[in-house]
Amino acid sequence: MKIVHVTQPVEAGVAVVVLALARAQRDRGWDVSIACPAEGWLPERAHEAGIPLLPWQATRSPGPRTALELRALRKILRRLNPDVVHLHSSKAGLARLVVRNGVPTIFQPHLWSFRVATGALSRACRFWEAKASRWTSLLLCVSDDELKAGREAVVTARAEVVCNGVDTRRLAPRAKTTDTPTAVCVGRLAHQKGQDLLLEAWPHVLGKVPDAELLIVGDGPMAARLQARHHPHVRWHGHSDAVHTHYAEADVVVLPSRAEGMALVPLEAMACGRPVVAFDVEGVAQSIGDAGEVVPPGDVKALAQAVALRLADPELAAAEGKRGRQRAETLFDLDRMTDQIVTLTARLVTEEGRR
Repeated sequence: MKIVHVTQPVEAGVAVVVLALARAQRDRGWDVSIACPAEGWLPERAHEAGIPLLPWQATRSPGPRTALELRALRKILRRLNPDVVHLHSSKAGLARLVVRNGVPTIFQPHLWSFRVATGALSRACRFWEAKASRWTSLLLCVSDDELKAGREAVVTARAEVVCNGVDTRRLAPRAKTTDTPTAVCVGRLAHQKGQDLLLEAWPHVLGKVPDAELLIVGDGPMAARLQARHHPHVRWHGHSDAVHTHYAEADVVVLPSRAEGMALVPLEAMACGRPVVAFDVEGVAQSIGDAGEVVPPGDVKALAQAVALRLADPELAAAEGKRGRQRAETLFDLDRMTDQIVTLTARLVTEEGRR
């Protein structure tokens, strides 16, 4: 079996999933390679894992060079002649224009483009995704909510839901080392991730728990703007490859995102035995269950109240953290995710070969 994973972005959750799949398929004896830009977290980790990298110099968003990027990708795929192409996220999903059923094609949105775009651009993205169904052999969604959003946008491709997974052996509960009530937020500092909403909620948290601290871990385009203003009892860490050490500081982990497919942060936090508070966006309720609290999207006062409750009640936080660990082990283990996708990929290639 020869498979090519195509992705842009090469950082954060999408890159983590791509690398995990590539490793699992390589370990099955498949011929696996990754087409992506040559700089960033994913190319470095792929090199360390011995997975061949196919440099594809594509920007994260569509632009004037998109047509040239797609032509370059078509040359890569023609040269390799894979049995299946697995496209990750909306930019790589544009490759369906050049593949056009020439090879079995899996598309995994990891969050629909029309959920983060606005106005006319959002409508254009919906139109494209509906039309691209004809060139999608299998649509892989990471949550029931993501599939529902696709169907509402008239995406008709055959689909399966495979929830994201995390390494529950590497991510495990660790004892907290301080008595300071601490909330932790991990993620790229970008509008989608909603750290500005969390900072808006934070004074309300301090009104209930005056000695609380907020640790924000991550970097991104909004970093300078968010850090320019003083926020009491807030610490900034920047990007980290050792997120488990930061979850260990938490009494509660907060996900203030405006949109997600199924975020890895709640799964990581639960694996580390920490409760989660999040806005009710795609995949959140399905992932968190009874291991925290889900509040209405954008409701900063409800977010503050839920965070403060867990900072003030360690027994509640501990009980939810224990349930979260059980959920992570049972429902969101990395091996479960990769096994499911390996099985679906092999079945797809077999079925396409019979046609």
